[in-house]
Amino acid sequence: MTHEKWLEMVQNRKAETKMIRPATIQDASRIAEISIFTKRMNYRSIFHNDEVSFGEMQVYPLAKEYIEHPEDLNGIWVYEESFVKGFLHINGLRIEELYVDSFFQNQGIGGKLIEFAIKHCGCKSLWVLEKNTSAIRFYRRHGFYESGQRRPEDGTDEYNLEMIR
Repeated sequence: MTHEKWLEMVQNRKAETKMIRPATIQDASRIAEISIFTKRMNYRSIFHNDEVSFGEMQVYPLAKEYIEHPEDLNGIWVYEESFVKGFLHINGLRIEELYVDSFFQNQGIGGKLIEFAIKHCGCKSLWVLEKNTSAIRFYRRHGFYESGQRRPEDGTDEYNLEMIR
């Protein structure tokens, strides 16, 4: 189903308390907030680079980028339960990002997002940091396994693993 078709369906649907829907410009600040804070929480122990984590990575510039370039929201789906609690970024059949606000992790939101990506978008692959063992376990629980492909994470000594279904 296309992004436009989902938007139309969401707009015609009565308000629900829980849903996965395409991101809109109104979600820009929440997506940016979840992205930046979750990356800081999960990656600081891997990269050990506070200049990037707290200097370069900022919520406002990312939110502003989404607002000024709403086309960048294409392929981003949000999990909403009264407000946005997580999001998923899909490119073709690949999951590019999946983040759940740290306050709402371990509540099944990530599982709902990844199952949505698999069932409704046909996603078959993703890349994950080799040292992000909790994410690797999560993806394994949802049917992904390591393909044997590795690639360096730009600008670092770290590597990403490809996982496929």
